[in-house]
Amino acid sequence: MATAPLVLAGAPGSPYSRKMRAVVRYRRIPHRWLVRGGPGDRSLPPVKVALIPVLVFPGEGGAPDEAMIDSTFQIRRLEAMFPERQVVPPDPVVALLDALIEDFGDEWLTKAMFHYRWWFDADIQNAGAILPRWRAITAPDAAVAPMSKMIIERQVGRLGVVGSNETTASVIEQSYRAFLRALDAHLASGHPYVMGNRPGASDFALFGQLTQLALFDPTPVAVTREEAPRIIAWCELIEDLSGIEVGEADWLSRDALPETIRGLLAVVGEYYAPFLVANAAALASGAEQVDCTIAGARWLQDPFPYQGKCLGWLRDAYAELSTDDRGAFDTVLAGTGCEVVFDA
Repeated sequence: MATAPLVLAGAPGSPYSRKMRAVVRYRRIPHRWLVRGGPGDRSLPPVKVALIPVLVFPGEGGAPDEAMIDSTFQIRRLEAMFPERQVVPPDPVVALLDALIEDFGDEWLTKAMFHYRWWFDADIQNAGAILPRWRAITAPDAAVAPMSKMIIERQVGRLGVVGSNETTASVIEQSYRAFLRALDAHLASGHPYVMGNRPGASDFALFGQLTQLALFDPTPVAVTREEAPRIIAWCELIEDLSGIEVGEADWLSRDALPETIRGLLAVVGEYYAPFLVANAAALASGAEQVDCTIAGARWLQDPFPYQGKCLGWLRDAYAELSTDDRGAFDTVLAGTGCEVVFDA
């Protein structure tokens, strides 16, 4: 176990930063939070890819500190280091359900986050005005203006990378509303977290994206308030769960999964699953675009190599299940549309 606090460097406008900050708070792991790019993180070890958040593990025995990126793998490393208050369920069937919903949050719900932020003018201006100031809170307006212009031009130019365009915009917005309704129904059924009476990695992945969609960007905030104001309150609670007490009996049981979990899986199956499969096929064939049908509408975007890896990791985890566990998992997924994710 680390003897010194970890360092987590990210930004308030980064869903993955908020995801990991909420994880280490809930898990009561000693840490220091820094804004990436601010004066406090200049001495941190370098990372191979300039992504956030960066999680820095203190070196042991004179070894240098080690920095890593990618929230999914950061969570798994913390699971191995700290045995208390873990966020991966111990039951392998429930754990894979948790991983699938986590992946949906990280890789599909982020399409909604990016789309809303950089598609509508009110959201563009809001983000452009605030995002650069986190790294330069004392900077005069004249100094912030060119940073704002640069961020807006860069991010609007990247809309196509995540799949937001004239063809897909309505599908993205439709999927966000469907997700809100499904999560709201689950919470309203008496389950305060996706994974039952204690949060799993999936809770924190969904929360990360929702910190922007439900709390920051004006257009999706209005959508969230219209569809499910409960979720705005939920996000504000998930921000810091360090005070709650949990036990092993608080996880969902594979033998008593609520129907509302199938409702969430149905959203994953309708929107994310067909994209994952079509994206992998495009990558394998060398196609220039992913061209498929999602929720009865055309979906068109550039292939996304990282999401091809995500499909592979999910299928690897499925292959590692025992025969009995695989059968139980298949039973849960039956009829949700998620089955195609695991049809290797």
